[in-house]
Amino acid sequence: MKVENLKIIVFDLDYTLWPFWIDTHVSPPFKKQSSNRIVDNYGAKVKYYPEVPEILKNLQNQGYELGIASRTSEIQGAKQLLNLLGWDKYFTYWEIFPGSKVTHFNNIKKQSNCHFEEMLFFDDENRNITDITRLGVVSILVKNGVSKSVVENGIQKYIEARK
Repeated sequence: MKVENLKIIVFDLDYTLWPFWIDTHVSPPFKKQSSNRIVDNYGAKVKYYPEVPEILKNLQNQGYELGIASRTSEIQGAKQLLNLLGWDKYFTYWEIFPGSKVTHFNNIKKQSNCHFEEMLFFDDENRNITDITRLGVVSILVKNGVSKSVVENGIQKYIEARK
């Protein structure tokens, strides 16, 4: 069920949707094997947090717009992996470049015509949570990747913050 006034849910990538730094722990380009398994340039299997595909699908089906805010320097690799995973269809906002997440969120705000108070953010780094919370975005620190319970708790925190 969609929460009133919550319009955009934004996710970091590294250690939020998948358990690695895309610019350090894996080696693009990636490829999909006949078994639908995705491997990096050296043939190492690329994994993600198991509940992520269902979470993205469910959030989109509930009417939320989804965004990515990632500070990685491996922009092409991140986009390629999102495409190979089939997750690209879920995201409206793509802010993938080095620098401040504040810039990412200002871009999302400008593109969407939504206010920061209408956004929810998930990230694994405290400094990003601090920066984005200052903007007025309800921001959730992710400790072991995104899961259904992490998202449910984040939405609950959003509801409580907006009362």
